[in-house]
Formats: sequence, C-alpha cells, structure tokens
Amino acid sequence: MQVKDKHETGALVPLLQDAVSAQVPGARVDVRQLETGKPVGIPVAVRISGEDIGVLRGNAAKLAAIFRATPGALGVRDDWGSDTFAIKLDVDPDRANLSGVTNLDVASSSAAAMNGTVVGQLREGDRRIDIVTRLRPDERAQLSDVKDLYVTSLLGTQKVPLGQVSKLDYAFQTEKIRRRNQFRTITVACFPAAGVLSSEVLAAAKPAIDALGEDLPPGYRLEIAGEHEEQVKSFAQMGVVAVLLVLAIFIALVVQFKSAVKPLIVFAALPYGAVAAVVSLVITGAPLGFMAILGIISLMGVIVSHVIVLFDYIEERHEEGEPMRETLLDAGLLRLRPVLVTVIATVLGLIPLAVHGGPLWEPLCYAQIGGLTFATIITLVLVPVLYTIFIRDLKLIRWEAHAPAPPVFALPAPPVHPHPGMAPQVVSWQHHEVRR
Repeated sequence: MQVKDKHETGALVPLLQDAVSAQVPGARVDVRQLETGKPVGIPVAVRISGEDIGVLRGNAAKLAAIFRATPGALGVRDDWGSDTFAIKLDVDPDRANLSGVTNLDVASSSAAAMNGTVVGQLREGDRRIDIVTRLRPDERAQLSDVKDLYVTSLLGTQKVPLGQVSKLDYAFQTEKIRRRNQFRTITVACFPAAGVLSSEVLAAAKPAIDALGEDLPPGYRLEIAGEHEEQVKSFAQMGVVAVLLVLAIFIALVVQFKSAVKPLIVFAALPYGAVAAVVSLVITGAPLGFMAILGIISLMGVIVSHVIVLFDYIEERHEEGEPMRETLLDAGLLRLRPVLVTVIATVLGLIPLAVHGGPLWEPLCYAQIGGLTFATIITLVLVPVLYTIFIRDLKLIRWEAHAPAPPVFALPAPPVHPHPGMAPQVVSWQHHEVRR
C-alpha cells in the first residue's frame, strides 16, 4: 500500500495487522513497513547453531517460549517451520528383485501416482501447458491408498502392488534445514508490538536468553540477530570511518597551522555540535539511527570549516604582531558574515527536505539543522575562549605580540628672513629625529 503521508504508515500497520489476522484464520500474515535501509527482516531474532536437529528444536522451543512470555513480542516463529508428516518407503531389495522391479521403478511409480508426471504439452497461443497424469483425488485421499498403488517396471511388463515390495513408515520430519557458516542454524524471531521498539523487547528478554545460552551443550552457539546485529555492524563500520575522518582532518590541520596543539582546539568544539544534534533529534522525535549518525558525522566537517575560517584570521593577525585580545574579538566580528552565510544556506536547503522527505531523511536534516545552528555560537564564542585558555592557562600556544614601530617626527624647516640690504643667503637646517 502507498499512502499520501509517510508518517501515517506506522499507525496503519497495527490496524491492518489486526484486521487481516481476524479475517484470515489459519494463515501467517505479516503487515510490515517497507525497509528503507539494509533489509533486516524480522527485527528481533536469535540464532542457535549446532548439529543435532533434536537439540536445536528443543532449544528453539525454549527460546520461543521466552519471547511469548516477553511483553510487547508478537508473531513468534522460527525459520525452519513445523515438522511435516511424511511417508517413507523402505524397499525390500529381495522381493523387488523377485518381482522384476527396481528402486527406480518404485520411486517413479509412487511419485507419478501421488504428485503426477508430465507426459506432454498443450500449446495454446504463445503458451505451453503441461499435461500431467496422476491418480484421481478419491484414489489418493487416504493413507491406505498408498499400499494399493502398483509399481510398473520401466524395462518390462511387470506390475506388482507397492505393499508387496516395500514397507511404509509414517513419521514427522523437518522439511527445511538452514545452515550458517556450515552449521545447522535455527533462528527464532518475533515482531515488536505497536509503539514498542525492538530494542525494548530484546532488552526485556535478554536475561532469559543469556541463561539459555549458558545451558547449551558443548558445540552449540547462541547469537543475537535482527536489528541488533545490523546496528552493531553499522556502528562498527561508521566508527572506523569516523576515526579515519578525524585522523585525516588532524593531519591536514597540522600541515596548515604547523602545530600539533592548535588542531586540538578545533576538536574541542566538535562534541558540543554533536550534543546539539542529538538534542534536536530528541525535540523533534526523530530516531537516532543510521541516517542521524550520518548527519552528525557530516556535521563535524562543517564545524571544522567554520573553525578554520576563524583560525585563518587569527593566524594572520598573530603574524602581524597584533595583541591577542583585540585579535580574538575582531575574529568573531569580522568572520561572522562568512560563517552565517554558510549556516543559513545549509539550513534553508535542508528545511524542504526535512518537511517533505519523510521518515528517511528527517533524522539527517534535523541533526544538521540543530547542530549547525548551535555550532555557529560555538564557533564564534567558544573557540576564542578555548584559544585564550590554551595561551594563558595551559601555556601550550605562545603568543608574542611585537611592539609597534615608534612614529618619527621631523621638525619643519624655518623660514628664511634675509637681512635688509643683504643678498639672500641659503640657511641649512639639520633635521633631528625626535622619538617618544
């Protein structure tokens, strides 16, 4: 189903689930939202790996009972399914040889009678329809009818009843066996109820699951799957990316500022932006998922660019010998416009995506908008304060303000007043530098 407003999907899922489950008895019907990221399947899942099918089935039943007793868990099932009723034909080779039939004759005759075999094709337009021959439904409806089947030899004309050359065994057997890393693995999973997170369901069942894992026989292993496993993998991958990103930024800043201490001021402002992004997610109600973390990581790069804008101005004035206090104050005032231009352009560009992007893009946009808005204050106020602390208190950065060159004053040349009756004379005046 496709709805006009993506926010209505979460409210429609439990309503449709209850309606379909009530009107379709005896069937397993799951109403689920379309997964936007990597497909997880059933959100809450636990895997048990081993070799013996009976042991796996027994522990899977215990695990299913744990989920059924957990509040907020719905639709508990395993991926092997229920055991199915099967009939096993145990062919007596001596009787089959005396009757002139083989195991292949028994298999082909019984399969053709019960399941049917293709004997030809009917062409209808551009389609080909298989012609299948098998017994009528009333001749194969009961288990006793299996013994009355006839086995026909493929090489001769022998025709004997199936009950004379084989023995029928009835039993329940597992039709579907899944393997993971070459071990038989059964997965028990469930869905969270409406308004309940999968992490809450797993947290409630975790003590009982851990106790079950400790009681497993040797050679059997219990693992948490579902959203928890994918979340751990995603966070690990993004952690590696974040470490490489921070390392690359640090090396670039060291090369640019020619100092291993000044980049620490840049990194000191990053946690505040991340906290502001998380607070904005809490206020807007957006989940802290993959897209939100991706937005926070990209936010770090924008904050670093803002800090570099201030640092560039501060370093220029430092080389010119300006006083520290005036330089730090002027940096926040003169670099206000380029920082605000970047922030306003980014925020205005993210607002339409946050409003109309749906649940997929909302966490990323809100993290960026809240983080950038607060990061502007951090960049213009906190960075100069941190710079001052590193200079005056920690003594990690040296600031040597050069004394300005003293002004040079020259006395003006006096006017020449020639004596009356005398020829004009040139009077020289020696200029002296007067220093203050």
